[in-house]
Amino acid sequence: MIFANRSYAILNIELQRVGAEPGPQALSMLDLGNPTLDWTMLATGMGVEAVRVKTIDEFSAAFASAMAQTGPRLMEVAL
Repeated sequence: MIFANRSYAILNIELQRVGAEPGPQALSMLDLGNPTLDWTMLATGMGVEAVRVKTIDEFSAAFASAMAQTGPRLMEVAL
């Protein structure tokens, strides 16, 4: 499972805690959305079955499916 929030969120929190006010260039280095990584395509390209889920219902169905099968699976959870 990859929980994809497209950001180094913990680093943003730490910057806030110390009172730092980074500029746009510094913030861009904490952004994992440019370019957006397509984890499911990367996995598929390596022969691993993959799915992206966006809702709890999709998550439940994909997780149940993965647990009912053998072999590797990748599940990207969009946050």
